[in-house]
Amino acid sequence: MTASIVGWAHTPFGKLEAETVESLIVKVAAEAIADAGIAPSDVDEIVLGHFNAGFSPQDFTAALVLQADPALRFKPAVRVENACATGSAAVHTAIKTIASGAAKIVLVVGVEQMTKTPGPEVGRNLLRASYLPEDGDTPAGFAGVFGKIAEKYFQRYGDQSDALAMIAAKNHKNGVANPYAQMRKDLGYDYCRSEGDKNPFVAGPLKRTDCSLVSDGAAALILTDAETAKSMRRAVAIRAVAHAQDFLPMSKRNIIDFEGCSVAWTRALQNAGVTLSDLSFVETHDCFTIAELIEYEAMGLTPKGQGARAIKEGWTQIGGKLPVNVSGGLKAKGHPIGATGVSMHVMTAMQLAGQAPEGMQLKNPQLGGIFNMGGAAVANYVSILEPSR
Repeated sequence: MTASIVGWAHTPFGKLEAETVESLIVKVAAEAIADAGIAPSDVDEIVLGHFNAGFSPQDFTAALVLQADPALRFKPAVRVENACATGSAAVHTAIKTIASGAAKIVLVVGVEQMTKTPGPEVGRNLLRASYLPEDGDTPAGFAGVFGKIAEKYFQRYGDQSDALAMIAAKNHKNGVANPYAQMRKDLGYDYCRSEGDKNPFVAGPLKRTDCSLVSDGAAALILTDAETAKSMRRAVAIRAVAHAQDFLPMSKRNIIDFEGCSVAWTRALQNAGVTLSDLSFVETHDCFTIAELIEYEAMGLTPKGQGARAIKEGWTQIGGKLPVNVSGGLKAKGHPIGATGVSMHVMTAMQLAGQAPEGMQLKNPQLGGIFNMGGAAVANYVSILEPSR
């Protein structure tokens, strides 16, 4: 353990018309500092996760964090980006900075504002996280990329539409208790399984309920070294992290295996000295329901091709042997790209501190796992967290 989370902040995710990238950054930065009980002058370094890719006209955003308080002026600040794993890239960068001894207290912010961008442009922006020479003309944008993945999985292992609908229904049910979630509505299995005017096919076998939401939002964390964390009123320790980057072209790998996800999970569990069965819960990257299904296999919950067992037998439900996406996941919570990985760490820290929102809190969780993915299993980040006290 080299770092601990000692404070956090999180806006609601959704269509936040009154907000800007700047206002979202400033809000969560100030709130996280206050939540940690530190002074802004105590911050040694700032890391901002912001994907953008055309969503915001303002494309030089690291210094906007300083506007949360004049005492942040002249602090080192950097923006990092790694597609949909941008938020976790920011968190892991902060952890490395602390581990190196270059900083004791780091402010991490993740942000995105997507809903002010017209729909077709959203699709083009997101498609930039794929390999354009091969996938640049994919119909339906990034949903089309995962539609192709779903088709290949179905061809290899059979039609999994029932399992995908169960995953969507689970995550929407879980999202009802999350006050930060964009969609707090229990849609039910029948709605998620049925195609219709309100739930049309979007790409391949994927329907609208199989796709995460276009969102605005921000989240922030205060990270400290282990010694500094001892003097804080609350701390959640980062027990282990791992990052595995895979080839960008899907043609260079077996895309239905999510091999980079498997490597990252294996490394993180080994570094933590635990097994998957030791985890109390997992927040995983369900940008599309097919992603969560394959991630069950990649993390080692089931053998390849048997991910449907995990949802059909109730393993990943609250009360199951490994609850997955208790927060509602990206499916219900929303997916403002740069904020997502930071949000996952906030949700996990809340659970382990016993401070998750009412109705969302698990009973005495001891270890939480996070998997945040950029592109189609290209940037793969795993974090394992535990309560310090």
